[in-house]
Amino acid sequence: MSDLARPFEMSLAGASKHVKVLEAAGLVHRRVSGRTHYCRLEARRLAEAQAWLRYYERFWSDRLDRLEDLLNTEDEASGKVAK
Repeated sequence: MSDLARPFEMSLAGASKHVKVLEAAGLVHRRVSGRTHYCRLEARRLAEAQAWLRYYERFWSDRLDRLEDLLNTEDEASGKVAK
């Protein structure tokens, strides 16, 4: 765990808490051998998370674009100049 914490300038306890959250989410697999903890990223689960994020990025981008169009149309109808 200390090797994981070092690049992020965080305590060992802080890194351990983060790894436990990632482990609970299925994004990391941890194996303990004595006092050594071995962590492995779960690529399949990370790909699923990325696909989910991509979907919602498109979802919100589309809706925000529509909102912008609607607001610009309302501004034009009321005589206001859109920025």
